Amino acid sequence: MNKITLENFRCFRGKQEARLAPLTLLVGENSTGKTSFLALVRALWDVGFEQIVPNFKRAPFDLGTFDQIVHTSGKRDDQVHKFEAGFNFASPQQKERKEDFHFQVVFQQKGTAPFPTERRLVRGLIWIEDKPFGPDAGVWFGIDKGQREKASSLARSANPEYLDRFEMLALNLRRSDDKSAEKYKTIFRPFVKDFMQMKNRCIFVGAPVRSKPHRTYDPARPTPDPEGENIPMYLAETHFEGGHKWHELQGALERFGKLSGLFDQFQVKRLGKSISAPFQLQVKKAGGKSKGPWRNLIDVGYGVSQALPIVTELLRPIPLSVFLMQQPEVHLHPSAQAAIGSLFCEVAASGRQLVVETHSDHLLERVRLDIRDGKSKLKPEDVSILYFERKDIEVNIHSLGLDRNGNVLNAPPSYGKFFMEETKRSLKL
Repeated sequence: MNKITLENFRCFRGKQEARLAPLTLLVGENSTGKTSFLALVRALWDVGFEQIVPNFKRAPFDLGTFDQIVHTSGKRDDQVHKFEAGFNFASPQQKERKEDFHFQVVFQQKGTAPFPTERRLVRGLIWIEDKPFGPDAGVWFGIDKGQREKASSLARSANPEYLDRFEMLALNLRRSDDKSAEKYKTIFRPFVKDFMQMKNRCIFVGAPVRSKPHRTYDPARPTPDPEGENIPMYLAETHFEGGHKWHELQGALERFGKLSGLFDQFQVKRLGKSISAPFQLQVKKAGGKSKGPWRNLIDVGYGVSQALPIVTELLRPIPLSVFLMQQPEVHLHPSAQAAIGSLFCEVAASGRQLVVETHSDHLLERVRLDIRDGKSKLKPEDVSILYFERKDIEVNIHSLGLDRNGNVLNAPPSYGKFFMEETKRSLKL
């Protein structure tokens, strides 16, 4: 995903665009829409790639009902009855085709919740449009960008409640006996195929506060959880399986632990011989010549247990393609916050995409310095800083970038104003 568009969503009035990169940092004051933006990215992923009706109240987000999500100024004569959003993304066959996909969806009220009443997928001159309701209900396709030539005999869905119409369209294109459709098949097959390949990827969403550590854990099946409740189980399962996978993960965790100053060694300790025996997570912090004792996760600083779910999700060898994270710096010392910034650069350079909400200037500074010093393969254009600036009751999103020296580009006057004023006060200027 390389661009998000939104209109009349929460505190964002009118149409706005935000550039996404392999590493995107969301910055700005409290209550400026950063969390809402993350929720919208997840909703777009659900309706676009998963082809399900998004739930704006699903953890870790809760944006409320439609009336609380659609933008309103509070005036009676300024009522908005829909909001729109979309995203651009590169085709998996990007080397062969230079044009991006653009997916756009219109949300209207159904009951008390937002419902996608129109979806449109475009690449170049080819478009597919899906409308579940109304007189135009069905799936339409066209080749002329400006004309809406509707081919109901080829691609109209018989069931207006069926949401997975992009796959139905692919099926119709393969099975249609309409001779007039033959010339379209070679055009639409790669179009639909490229879009469907994105369904093999998945998204991870993290909560701003992670789960509390326990002194002991009972083995259980790890299931995805925004607060990282599944991570101890995943670590134990990987440890008990042993082999290269565990040693690689353990080594990566310990490298981060040393870089951040949180711990030097990490282990999973089983409290019995049975595979169903409880286990503990332990860390060791060395000091000079002393190796130090092993300590239970619950007996060390809270920052370790807060950072561990994030770091493990980023380092585990699974095909996650997009990470949405809220305030990874919670409970971390500035040196550990900076270490998280370096880890983000490494992970983004490896091919995964991170969209991170943060209030940490230390994290942001580390990203700038790592770009300047070439500490990872991440390039300046691979970083996007989205600055959320409040203007009265509305918020504007500014897409900022970095140059080769790590300097922030295109920043408005208000960006960094607080830190500048604090510095001047410190110097008595």
